[in-house]
Amino acid sequence: MRKANIERNTKETSIAVEVNLDGQGNYNIETGIGFLNHMLEQLSRHSLIDITVKAKGDTHIDYHHTTEDTGIAIGECIQKALGDRKGITRYANAYIPMDETLSRVALDLSNRPYLIWKVKFNAPKITSSQGDFDTELFKEWFQAFAQASGTTLHVENLYGDNNHHIIESCYKGLARSLRKAVAVDEREHNVIPSTKGQL
Repeated sequence: MRKANIERNTKETSIAVEVNLDGQGNYNIETGIGFLNHMLEQLSRHSLIDITVKAKGDTHIDYHHTTEDTGIAIGECIQKALGDRKGITRYANAYIPMDETLSRVALDLSNRPYLIWKVKFNAPKITSSQGDFDTELFKEWFQAFAQASGTTLHVENLYGDNNHHIIESCYKGLARSLRKAVAVDEREHNVIPSTKGQL
């Protein structure tokens, strides 16, 4: 079982994360930010990666630090669980429709972090019963995740009107792509998928 856990503590946030790449999509997410919880639950459920996140941050200031640092912590934990990345499928992509919205996510678990972000929102905030979430923070989360996990990550919203649908389709696209990319390729389960011999 490819499992890992990490703790990340700064003056701004305190975060503990556990992942199981070979899980069932079980999750226990507590970030103190309702909308972020919802997105990370989607990430776990649709990737089949078991994810536990316990985060406390300076949300009395804003949601920036907690959002970015959960991206870092989850990315670091997945990086650790992948180990030498031997046998993984490595590349994957997904198109995710959600009502009027369609988004595309493609990734390479290359250990060369890079983010292409082609997602635009039509409002600066998403409003929920637990407060307003700045839509600009989603790029921060994906950037932090890509950097910490060593993922080349391309995220593009092809069209859509509803901001909730737009960002949720991006998280589900990441989830479905991760589900395929971390899977072990039975044809070369003891081989690192690179002509360099390492990732």
